[in-house]
Amino acid sequence: MPGSATAPAPRHTTADGQQAGGRSVTIAVALCIVTILLAVLDSNIVSSATVPIVRDLDPVHGVDRIPWLIAAYQLAATAALPLYGKLCDTLGSKKVFIGALATFLTGSALCGMAQSMGELIAARAFQGIGGGGLMSVTMVVLRQLGTAGPKEGEGAKPKGGDKRGSIGGIIAGAGMALGPWLGGALADHAGWRWIFYVNLPVGIAVLIAAVFVVKLPVHTTRHRIDFLGAGLAAAFSTALLLVTEWGGEDYAWTSPVIVGLAVAAVAALGLFLWRQATAAEPILPLSLFRLRLMRYGFAIQGLVGVAMMGSIVYVMIYLQVVRQVAATSAGLFLVPMAIGMTVVGLVSGRLVAAGWSQKTFVVSGTIFASAALAQLTTLDTDTNLWTVRGALLLMGIGFGQLIGQLIELVQDTAPPAQLGVATTGVRFFQTLGTALGASLFGAVLTRVYAAEGPGGTTSDIGHLTGTARDQALDAFVSSTDVVFACATGAMLFALILAIRLPGTRTRA
Repeated sequence: MPGSATAPAPRHTTADGQQAGGRSVTIAVALCIVTILLAVLDSNIVSSATVPIVRDLDPVHGVDRIPWLIAAYQLAATAALPLYGKLCDTLGSKKVFIGALATFLTGSALCGMAQSMGELIAARAFQGIGGGGLMSVTMVVLRQLGTAGPKEGEGAKPKGGDKRGSIGGIIAGAGMALGPWLGGALADHAGWRWIFYVNLPVGIAVLIAAVFVVKLPVHTTRHRIDFLGAGLAAAFSTALLLVTEWGGEDYAWTSPVIVGLAVAAVAALGLFLWRQATAAEPILPLSLFRLRLMRYGFAIQGLVGVAMMGSIVYVMIYLQVVRQVAATSAGLFLVPMAIGMTVVGLVSGRLVAAGWSQKTFVVSGTIFASAALAQLTTLDTDTNLWTVRGALLLMGIGFGQLIGQLIELVQDTAPPAQLGVATTGVRFFQTLGTALGASLFGAVLTRVYAAEGPGGTTSDIGHLTGTARDQALDAFVSSTDVVFACATGAMLFALILAIRLPGTRTRA
């Protein structure tokens, strides 16, 4: 009690009984940021290096296996996410962090040594198991580092006062924007295997340093892990992602394969919800959804995933198909977006730490992102490319406010014992949103082009000439404009949810 003669509140001690010093915490935060960057870069770095990979490993049939090569990492990472959250709350985030990093590095080495497309796809899936943990567990570590040494009068769980989780979110967003460019540059100048080998010296250094530097509170209470719930969550997310990956491309939407996967996804979701309602210690407690801030935070993050898919992927497609910009040069267009995300994310994080309302930045972020996407709906075959760069910068300003603050908002709201599952829940909903966005936008683009184009598919554009090519490009631009309109609608819906958030203000 304030003013009483009792001893001060106990400080958070680390595993070796020592207080986490300021210097060691700073080093640990830097290690976490590097780890997040490695994991996020590897989630999309392969997309721009598929041509040299196929040429080297399987020039005859490799093109047909590219979708699996790209999807393997994301499938494995998403399937493992719910389990990682519970493991953090059960075993302690440091142990899980080290295990995930070791898995990721082993997968990276296996990818670099692959001698066939089959081996590379399997290694990418193994790497994704580790990468999925890094992108979520590291956020938990960053949060706990913010409470490792509380100042006088502070509790164990500051409400938004620490900006480290926000920084981690922004670095993740910047990595998503820069991954394709970096992958293309490494493939062109060092060879595609270095896309994976470059992780090893950096990752091993982080792993060794983390063992000695990262000091977090010790978990003394043992919990049971709901492996059945984790398996059902993995089954649901895998089936859903395969529907979005294959539907309308490899298989017709009404084909037995897609219908069967969709039915499996619905069944797995129903069983997962039943399990979470009846399990003694569920892997994603449904009680979290009773909290309004948590419920809205998950939904907004999912919509952000939808909109980011529309912005990054289809801007790149527009630049390469319509404007004939080379893949590596197209990736440079994402630099303004990355700069906007990083700068505004750091600024908003500091302002929240100073006492500004988190809701202010969530609302502002959805407004900026909506405006940027609306600007992209006006693209034409001869739009000034600086207009595209300006829209991406504006988008970075919007998403930079959203990604970091939404993670902080959910972590602030979650009960301390459920910090891990809440943080991985945010990542899980964003990943599912990205998958659904890919499916929706791909279907929209195909249908609009089929209605307005000269016949054939978008893959035929490169072979057309004369009037047919002009008509095809006009139809393709119209298709991408509709895609951006759909993404704008998703962000406007997110804006409505953001406005409905209860007002939140951190301590000054």
